[in-house]
Amino acid sequence: MRLTTFSRLCAWTICTVALAAAVGLHAQASRSIDEAAKQVSGFFREAVTGRGIAGGSLLVMHRSQVVTRERVGLAEVATGRPVDDRTIFHWASITKTVTGIAVMQLRDRGRLALDDPIVKYLPELRAVHNPFGPIDGITLRHLMTHSSGFRGATWPWGGDEPWHPHEPARWEQLVAMMPYTKILFAPGSRYSYSNPGIVFLGRVIELLSGDDYEVYADKNVFKPLGMSRTYFDRAPYHLRADLSMSYYRSGGPGGALTPARPDVDTGITVSNGGMNAPLDDMAKYLDFLMGNPARQAEYDRVLDRKSLEEMFQPAVPIVDQPAQYAMGLLFFRERSGEHDLVGHSGSQNGFISHIYLHPASGLACVMAFNTTVTSRQADGTLREETREVDAAVRDEVFARLVPIVSRSAP
Repeated sequence: MRLTTFSRLCAWTICTVALAAAVGLHAQASRSIDEAAKQVSGFFREAVTGRGIAGGSLLVMHRSQVVTRERVGLAEVATGRPVDDRTIFHWASITKTVTGIAVMQLRDRGRLALDDPIVKYLPELRAVHNPFGPIDGITLRHLMTHSSGFRGATWPWGGDEPWHPHEPARWEQLVAMMPYTKILFAPGSRYSYSNPGIVFLGRVIELLSGDDYEVYADKNVFKPLGMSRTYFDRAPYHLRADLSMSYYRSGGPGGALTPARPDVDTGITVSNGGMNAPLDDMAKYLDFLMGNPARQAEYDRVLDRKSLEEMFQPAVPIVDQPAQYAMGLLFFRERSGEHDLVGHSGSQNGFISHIYLHPASGLACVMAFNTTVTSRQADGTLREETREVDAAVRDEVFARLVPIVSRSAP
């Protein structure tokens, strides 16, 4: 009996010591994450202000929890209105990831197949000249992997005058130019970023669903994810007070600041780049993309996790960009040092933005800037300084936080 009591006492003591050690390690890890997060926030603040960016915001998450968020500078320079948690940024080409999710939803519901020819849905494209073979050889998958052979710009005719529309407003405008359009390389043979290809996908979504693209995305992506302050194109009246203005600054950080067009309408290119949202809504989007066991059943009703992860898989290699090494289904595979990321950037009308996912560690971040800062180097080439800030902050986030959260993983 004494031996049994003694054994129980020893076992209780060992468990108590182990529990205390675990609590201590957890507290130490939390302090380390907090300290690293403060360093990341400080780095972001200094980078934004040092490069002459009027305003920006950063949010970093780890397994559905916000690790840090930072707001810097002004949302509107003329009035001195600061960037805050309610500030709405324009996300430009990050919209393409929503378009991809919509296509995969329709695929999973049996409405289309990724290897269907695009002319099955858009017979108008038969007017396009394809010197490499039948136009039937271009598939939805080619469009989603930017390997279709279509040109990069949606509308290379005009747009450089202040009285021009920001983007073409009607589908008929694109159709009218299809006889003047040619395929630039053999479909599927290589990567080349193509905006019109995503406009075509947006049109397919409208034809199969019976909804305007904006209505479909709101009903089937934004509303189910609780993104209640996310919208397309011009701001609704009740959100206009929170809208960030955007700017161009040429000549580097000390150059003149020029306001961009405010509150633009992306017209027929909305599936390419029409999304606007505050960072709180983008955090909900990141949580869906990363996966959250507590909400996975709910998220699977938006898009099954297997289908979402299918979108992340490398499909077409990218050989001419140092950070991006492959294209998935409208998500890029990117590198930050030794870390393998999934992401997408946005750039339009003065705004620069990026989302990054690191599935291996559970880290994700989103950042937005309302100023495109450029300068000329000695050899005359253009230096994209806001893009450099994006890359530097990305590297800081993952180099500093991945080792810490990996050590603290259960």
